[in-house]
Amino acid sequence: MKELTSHEGALCANCQAPLQGEYCHHCGQSVHSVLRPVHGLWEEFFETFLHVDGRILHTIPTLFLKPGYLTLEYFSGRRVRYIAPFRLMFVLCLLSFFTLHLATDVLTQRIQQRHQNTLLADQGADFSQAQTAKEVQHQLDKQLDALEATRAVGNPAIVTQVDQAERKLRERANARLVELGAPAGASTASAAHPDEEDTGSSKMPVHLSWAPDFVNDRLAEFARNVKKNGNALSHGSQAERREAWDRLATGTYGALPGTMLVLVPVFALLLKLFYVFKRRLYMEHLIVSLHSHAFLFISLLLIVITGLLNSWLRPLAAWAGYAAGTLQIALILWVPAYLLIMQKRVYRQGWVMTALKYWLVGWCYFWLLVLFLVVAVVLGLAH
Repeated sequence: MKELTSHEGALCANCQAPLQGEYCHHCGQSVHSVLRPVHGLWEEFFETFLHVDGRILHTIPTLFLKPGYLTLEYFSGRRVRYIAPFRLMFVLCLLSFFTLHLATDVLTQRIQQRHQNTLLADQGADFSQAQTAKEVQHQLDKQLDALEATRAVGNPAIVTQVDQAERKLRERANARLVELGAPAGASTASAAHPDEEDTGSSKMPVHLSWAPDFVNDRLAEFARNVKKNGNALSHGSQAERREAWDRLATGTYGALPGTMLVLVPVFALLLKLFYVFKRRLYMEHLIVSLHSHAFLFISLLLIVITGLLNSWLRPLAAWAGYAAGTLQIALILWVPAYLLIMQKRVYRQGWVMTALKYWLVGWCYFWLLVLFLVVAVVLGLAH
């Protein structure tokens, strides 16, 4: 049990105000000195950690299971036991997008692995449909690009299989060239990509007369990166498309948290417009927006986790995989129901008016979300 200490007659070292407890009521400085043994620092660290952990236990279940309750608690002035709305939303935003990025990487790797297995098992395509040497060359280049993307994985066993598949591809291509009367060995040359030869087109001059030079330089670099990644995704080889996709995914996920931070106050402005006759302060709508987005992010986090569990458990135990899939569907259905109930409880209107405004706000928010996602993708292309 912590020993009670009397501070009667003591003065604050910072402002000389009389102390009535461990913290000065005038400036807030603690009576405890920062000059203490190392074990005292560890005690303070664990005390702070347990305090934050206690707030998490009070905040997360309340946020997820009780629509609007956490917001109404804040409106009533009961805030100490809960995490601040902005901090809660921001942390959940980072966690959800980080998990979504990992899930996207896992899904992409699985698709690539299936493609590699199919490609290596097939050992190349049949060139019998090619009627000219140029068609043989084009089909061979396409298959070699796919093999190079597989070789880039770096697995020694896969590299060996890729070398064997490449030899068989060239043998089949040479055999078809002989059948067509073309000289064998012509298929060993790789055709250059048209977009690689066009070095001048990569320069996209951007100049705004009223902007400083560094702004024009950044805009020019932005345009070059967008065009380069766009050409790689649409006309590049398999390896180039994969590299461009990696850059796009990394840049997009890096830009999403920032775009969502802009979307939160915009959504609060929507609520202010649709509930203008409620005479609520914009800050109240902002708290509603922060808690709504925090719920969306924790829901996204749980949906992604259950989706990963579904794909991981189904081959091992089908019943566990189906249970995770059912839970994922329940989480998806809970999102719109939660937001409707939250809007009803916070703004205290009838169900008909609440449902109408819910649909209108949702429709406007959907197109805003699409716009911000497009902005995030464009920023990802410029990565």
